[in-house]
Amino acid sequence: MSHHLTLAEADTVLAAARAHAEEIGQPMNIAVVDDGAHLVAFARMDGAIKASIDISTRKARTSVMMNLPTGALAQVTQPGAELYGLEWTSGGLVSFGGGVLLVRDGVTVGAVGVSAGSVAQDVAVAEAGAAAL
Repeated sequence: MSHHLTLAEADTVLAAARAHAEEIGQPMNIAVVDDGAHLVAFARMDGAIKASIDISTRKARTSVMMNLPTGALAQVTQPGAELYGLEWTSGGLVSFGGGVLLVRDGVTVGAVGVSAGSVAQDVAVAEAGAAAL
């Protein structure tokens, strides 16, 4: 089995995330990146705030570059914490929830980033997308 994220798989992740966003009534920006942090698929749902276009993409990139969900960075990037200032590196990382890894057969093949709702909503929508893979 290839460890390459296909466009069809990215579309599946995107569709599942969109379906969950519709279910909770929160328009979202949803970005799917491959294991090199390159954009594969994106959707801005009608009514999703425009600032979150960039944020969702950065969440996906951050997740795959750090090989963990972005929410795992929240505590370690606070003032005085070990990784304080991390979000200013690598072209701008995101240190709050909404970026989730896409894993197939134990190998990270990409990530999904979601933004435009509360952090809890972003995480739930991203997790719904990742679960579809």
